[in-house]
Amino acid sequence: MDLVPKLKQLEDRFKELEGLLGQGDATEDMARYTKMNKEYAELTPIVESWHRYSGMLNEQADLKEMLDDADSDAEMKEMATEELKGLSKEIPEIEAALQIMLLPKDEADDRNVIVEVRAGTGGDEAALFAGEVLRMYVRYAETNGWRTEMIDHTQTAIGGTKSATVQITGAGAFGRLKFESGVHRVQRVPDTETQGRVHTSAITVAVLPEAEEVDLNIEPKDIRVDVYRASGPGGQSVNTTDSAVRVTHEPTGIMAQCQDEKSQHKNRAQAMKVLLARLYEAERDRLAKERSDARSAQVGSGDRSERIRTYNFPQSRVTDHRINLTLHSLDAILAGDKLDEVIDPLLTEDQTRRLAALGEEAA
Repeated sequence: MDLVPKLKQLEDRFKELEGLLGQGDATEDMARYTKMNKEYAELTPIVESWHRYSGMLNEQADLKEMLDDADSDAEMKEMATEELKGLSKEIPEIEAALQIMLLPKDEADDRNVIVEVRAGTGGDEAALFAGEVLRMYVRYAETNGWRTEMIDHTQTAIGGTKSATVQITGAGAFGRLKFESGVHRVQRVPDTETQGRVHTSAITVAVLPEAEEVDLNIEPKDIRVDVYRASGPGGQSVNTTDSAVRVTHEPTGIMAQCQDEKSQHKNRAQAMKVLLARLYEAERDRLAKERSDARSAQVGSGDRSERIRTYNFPQSRVTDHRINLTLHSLDAILAGDKLDEVIDPLLTEDQTRRLAALGEEAA
């Protein structure tokens, strides 16, 4: 990939933004100013790396010229040779970093996320594990300085999680968590198992970028709102008013519900937030399929039915099946403390695949 033309183009845009942001009337249109400021901030590390890279290329050319110069003395040539060795190692490294910086950016990466966790096969054991995975994401969010808000949480009689929806608010949240969608499998001996046999249970996780109404063109007439009485573990009624809300987008059949708040108004607002996220993700999937193999250049399909990870308690092992990654730090990962040890390799693999796809296109 020839980096230089693209980097020069971005540098020109960077200088243009610098001039526009420095004008006295720049803040009169706050929406435009905010957009330009964000673009400027995104371009800053790229331009800084480009200046360093171009400086190295110039230095490399000067050193080679010195070696080819018959008038250069032996000591100068020896010094130039040593410096060239260092540059020959540094230039490919910064080149690789710049290639990653220039990869097409998913505009949703910087968004907040809505994480949905649901118990699957395995009965009570699946529900208990769903609760542990939910706590893992909440704890991970806290360690990153992100804010969490429970939108909906249905528990079982023994304290497990039948289903839960949590909003995570923080810069780059979707970019970090987007590959968590899919089936998470657990292998362990349940507390109720008297013969010590290992059981396998499964839960599903969906990670959705938070959407705004401006992202979608939704007609009010297409939304059906149903209200009902909130229920607790085992299905018993937990209040005497119809405060729980279910919203349905009738053209697609996609729906969302919320019953955690006592106020019907708040439950409706929360349910709409989840519905928008689901509709936005459905639209992203549709566009990705139209671009044919846009998803094939990523780690996994993002399909909720895809088995992505196994948590094996007897061996304290976590295996991510998409990249054949195995780690023996199950407790720390489930505590949210070492989840980055799974996430970072996934992001690196995604970047590698997308770079390879770009290379094939260029060829």
